[in-house]
Amino acid sequence: MALSTDFSSSQESTEKISVQNVSKAYESTRALDDVSFSVSEGEFCCIVGPSGCGKTTLLRAIAGLDDPDSGSILIDGDPVTGPGLDRGMVFQEYALFPWRTVRGNVRFGLDRPACDCADCEARVRELVDLVGLGGFEDAYPKELSGGMKQRVGIARALAPDPETLLMDEPFASVDARTRDRLHAELLDIWTQTEQTVVFVTHDIDEAVTLADRVIVMGTDPGSVQSTFSIDLERPRERTDHDFVEYVARIRDELGSPGDTNS
Repeated sequence: MALSTDFSSSQESTEKISVQNVSKAYESTRALDDVSFSVSEGEFCCIVGPSGCGKTTLLRAIAGLDDPDSGSILIDGDPVTGPGLDRGMVFQEYALFPWRTVRGNVRFGLDRPACDCADCEARVRELVDLVGLGGFEDAYPKELSGGMKQRVGIARALAPDPETLLMDEPFASVDARTRDRLHAELLDIWTQTEQTVVFVTHDIDEAVTLADRVIVMGTDPGSVQSTFSIDLERPRERTDHDFVEYVARIRDELGSPGDTNS
């Protein structure tokens, strides 16, 4: 099987996110060095790389939470100058308010800034059902499993109906069985919402399971090494020959012959 490394060659698409020559340093550490790539509208794009390669720094810059030292990031052709309702962020740590119920945490996504929805409660109910938490609306975070907490985080990020969903290793803290279930649910949500998704992970199997395209980053300093378009039908089987071949190619690109989670 020929493994395509050019997403644009496989489908007609409109550019949603453009990262142009972005660099970022923290004191003496250069986190990102001249990073450039684009993400198409409606694409599920995974960024994979080892710890310390600048994945989270890059995602935060796309979210408008951090400013690059040089270069630019464009959304629909407009420069990112700060956070916006057009981008929803899901963090690795659940970041839920312990004093708010599931309903209250999801509702927070509509509370700040003020919501334009005609019926915010109906929107909250819709989102709770979408992430499979119907019946848990009045539960507090301490009463939820890790997977359930992350579903709340996803629902909260979806509350203002962002066009782009940014996810920073959201399933790293859950067990493998729960992670598989969350992968399927996330893909269902993506199919329904048709949002653009940028998903950061260090897990190669996870990236190949989810992505239309995988961007491979290296470290010292963080930079884009290559991209792989994942031309596999969903749902994807990790034991499938083509799946295994993609994983092996990406692992070889990273120079990590051991565990696929490295």
